[in-house]
Amino acid sequence: MRINKFLAEQGVASRRASDKLIAEGRVTLNGKTAKPGDDVRPTDSVAVDGKLLSHAVSYEYYLLNKPKGCVCTVSDDKGRKTVMDFLPAGAGRVFPVGRLDYETEGLLILTNDGDLAYRLTAPQSEIPKTYLVRIEGTIGDALLNRLRAGVEIEKGVVTKKCRISVVKTDKTYTKLQVVLTEGKNREIRRMFEAVGKHIDFLKRLKIGDLTLRGLDRGAVRKLSREEVYYLKNL
Repeated sequence: MRINKFLAEQGVASRRASDKLIAEGRVTLNGKTAKPGDDVRPTDSVAVDGKLLSHAVSYEYYLLNKPKGCVCTVSDDKGRKTVMDFLPAGAGRVFPVGRLDYETEGLLILTNDGDLAYRLTAPQSEIPKTYLVRIEGTIGDALLNRLRAGVEIEKGVVTKKCRISVVKTDKTYTKLQVVLTEGKNREIRRMFEAVGKHIDFLKRLKIGDLTLRGLDRGAVRKLSREEVYYLKNL
């Protein structure tokens, strides 16, 4: 098993974040500094910052209705609240799957199952994620069609086609539902900025058909066995 996958399964961090830990020299394999691409066997010893990891894994899966005003990281060097602060006492070493930015709220999964985390965030999976967006003022069909077709959010970076429908509108604001099958950094905010529209509220409502039904803002619960099976087979 590749070492970044091993670290993800231990709940240390996502595969990408684990690659960073390895690059920083904070991971050892059998007492030597680990390298990207190293394989871990059942008899190997792996440590992060000197703390030895067990090969035994017990997977945990949580669903959080993330409020705004917290970051999707395991820790924060600026002292801000993180999504980990909402987990119940006794929760294992899990990490957030993907990110919602500081001001964005809604559905977030936390787990130590590296394979599931990779599946849910890998671009090639094209798993639909549904958001509620509120923008200032109104928006016409021409701009909506531009957004649906894909817009350039930075030089050479164009978003994939997406589904957008108007939920409610008046002269001061418009609510829309946006369904994406990719997850670039701050993608929805940057999409609307690209067409001159400012988002003042953003919430993720669904991943596939998994919703926040019955879960208050800031509340967290364990995923059911059926929900985990569903996510693994999306």
